[in-house]
Amino acid sequence: MTEPEIKKERIAKRMARAGLCSRREAERWIEDGRVTVNGKKLDTAAFTVSERDHITVDGKDIPKTERPRLWRYHKPPGLVTSHSDEKGRDTVFDKLPDDLPRVISIGRLDLNSEGLLLLTNDGELARKLELPATGWKRKYRVRVHGHPRDSDIAKLGKGLTIEGVRYDAIDAIVDSTKGANSWMTISLREGKNREIRKVMEYLGYTVSRLIRISYGPLVLGDLKAEGVEEVKSKILRDQMGVEKFEEAEEPLKPGQRLPRGKRGNNAKKPAKTDVPKMNHQKRRTLKARSTSKRVR
Repeated sequence: MTEPEIKKERIAKRMARAGLCSRREAERWIEDGRVTVNGKKLDTAAFTVSERDHITVDGKDIPKTERPRLWRYHKPPGLVTSHSDEKGRDTVFDKLPDDLPRVISIGRLDLNSEGLLLLTNDGELARKLELPATGWKRKYRVRVHGHPRDSDIAKLGKGLTIEGVRYDAIDAIVDSTKGANSWMTISLREGKNREIRKVMEYLGYTVSRLIRISYGPLVLGDLKAEGVEEVKSKILRDQMGVEKFEEAEEPLKPGQRLPRGKRGNNAKKPAKTDVPKMNHQKRRTLKARSTSKRVR
């Protein structure tokens, strides 16, 4: 492979694809002097690398790029969606199975919220699915104290500005009321920090339970609390535009052949045999003689 053919990408993107962090976090790590390339400490994120470069963070090699993977996780209430917590509380990542690789969350659910949380080993995929431009709705079942009126639903549908922060249009339906509480289905595309709790409190209703039931085409379904289930690669390609990942192939051992389907034009062809060719000369056919009598 010649030098112009070597694929290069920004260092922050490479770190994100390795599942270490987001691009923004990678840029901060570089500014803090934590990243080196080929033994040289970086002082700017405006740097491109290839698979041939040796990259370390805090003196440790970054993981090899693997195919993007995605998991559905049922977050129970009481867990923090971060890798560490200054208050010493349990985190989502403390409760994951040991056989899972290092993953990051796509968006967050606050301490008391529960339901569907997406996890991935690829920071670029996380960034893509978090952007409002992706257009994926996040749907929630929400229990509030009180009985929301039609006028409140209309206000949510137009969007609200609270303390200088603009919240875009939110779809909301009151499903049922019982006693002092109401259950609602709320859908939004942005997902700003504690958005549902803030807008409902602004309208005079306290959220007592919040369950995310879907994120785009992915649903919570019957996944049990703390349960984890990987999303199929076909869904990643068809629904999320993830390209098929081609892993680097190891060199063949002496006498070893490429797998079927990867042999190309140079593959060894089967030996010719001395079987004589069939004579395909067209044979003459006899026409049936008419049995009808001649009419005189």
